[in-house]
Amino acid sequence: MMQRRTLLLTGISAAAGGMGLAGCAGPSVKDYADQKPILDLKTYFNGVIDAWGIFTDRSGKVVKRFTVEMKCQWNKDQGILDEDFIYSDGKTEKRIWKLTDKGGGFYTGTAGDVVGEAQGQVKGNAFNWSYTLALPVDGTTIHVQMDDWMYLMNERVMLNKARMTKLGIHLGDVTLSFMRR
Repeated sequence: MMQRRTLLLTGISAAAGGMGLAGCAGPSVKDYADQKPILDLKTYFNGVIDAWGIFTDRSGKVVKRFTVEMKCQWNKDQGILDEDFIYSDGKTEKRIWKLTDKGGGFYTGTAGDVVGEAQGQVKGNAFNWSYTLALPVDGTTIHVQMDDWMYLMNERVMLNKARMTKLGIHLGDVTLSFMRR
């Protein structure tokens, strides 16, 4: 019995260690430094952008579909991304991002449902953005972590995939396709 318990605990420790290593193996924005076309957030997020997206749960099942109209503008190093969401069930939502270009490809941002400040960096064609989102769920609000990646495909199209976690547990993903008008 003691040997079985030791084997079980050893197996759990090895699995946890492997999961820890896997968590460190994610991409870095530096991996995209040589990728073209070069993403300039002030150029791309300027004017009107349409987006189509889905939220998938951790199994990959589509839970929500939505469209977004974004009205974007910059004044020197300050940007406003005014987003209007329409979900497939008819619900609507608004989020207004206030971005700051910190120089050297680094950006910060705030929004009404973002806890604290988002931090991001651009390299090559990619932008990686991390933040905590206050998400309403069944009459309460939970704080989830977002690891948000955007990839410029050409001057009009950008793809976006964000991984949502809570206490390190994968909850689901948001996938979007942006198109500049």
